[in-house]
Amino acid sequence: MESTGGPYLSTAAVTSPVGIARLLQMTFGCTAFSLVAHQGGFSAAYGTFCMFVWTFCFAVTVFIVTCEFTRLHSCLSISWGNFTAAFAMLATLMSVTAAVIYPLYFVQLGCYPIGCEVRDFRIAASVFAGLLFVAYAAEVFLTRAKPGQVTSYMATVSGLLKIVQAFVACIIFGALVNDSQYGKYVATQWCVAVYSFCFVVTVVVVAFSVTGKTALPWFPFERSVVVYTFGAVLLYVSAAVIWPVFCFDSKYGSPRRPGLCAKGRCPWDSQLVVAIFTYVNLLLYVVDLAYSQRIRFVSHL
Repeated sequence: MESTGGPYLSTAAVTSPVGIARLLQMTFGCTAFSLVAHQGGFSAAYGTFCMFVWTFCFAVTVFIVTCEFTRLHSCLSISWGNFTAAFAMLATLMSVTAAVIYPLYFVQLGCYPIGCEVRDFRIAASVFAGLLFVAYAAEVFLTRAKPGQVTSYMATVSGLLKIVQAFVACIIFGALVNDSQYGKYVATQWCVAVYSFCFVVTVVVVAFSVTGKTALPWFPFERSVVVYTFGAVLLYVSAAVIWPVFCFDSKYGSPRRPGLCAKGRCPWDSQLVVAIFTYVNLLLYVVDLAYSQRIRFVSHL
């Protein structure tokens, strides 16, 4: 009798180093949110975000492993290599954020007032959250582009940086909506426009790569991405100069944190977060521009 599993199932999806990393991701992610849901508990936006990260990453990883094990990914009209590389980088960033936030807001050394059992569950969940980050970082390390290797764009340094840039922009947006008073001056509104424009275009670049639309004959995608990255550097330079001036110069804002400013609801704090991550993203775009001179796009891998 002819074997029905041989031609259709790929054992490499679960036995290769990347496959093992993904199995660990599912194990650690499922364990983390199960511990929290069972006894650890969560509350407020911070806890909800952590639970979303663990459940979302678990679900997508299960989907990826299932598709690769059954070879169904070949039936999808997307660039599978770009999709998995982009998700691995995004999951790494999300999981490290959750691994920092959950213990910071929910873990304590003493048992009072939550009880020792709840405390122990929260500590265990924090440990598995950290292991989840390590597992996703391992996949990024294993699948990243090697020198001289033909690979998916999202697996290159420039492609991975696109995910980080978009993630950092989300942090900036979060600080902006937290009473940053960005509408006070036209100059700070310009900075918000810069953040928004660069974020949207970066997401479009990632979307084109994942859907395998980078080889359209009528659109020079590779050259356009390099030109955009150069423009993003110039735009972020302007924001990196304008935002601190209109937020921390004594003529327009406050060089020091106001003494009566409430913790967690202080516009000055939000402005500082925006300033810091503006410089972070500026550096990311500069590095991206440098690496973009050394790569070539591959549309379907």
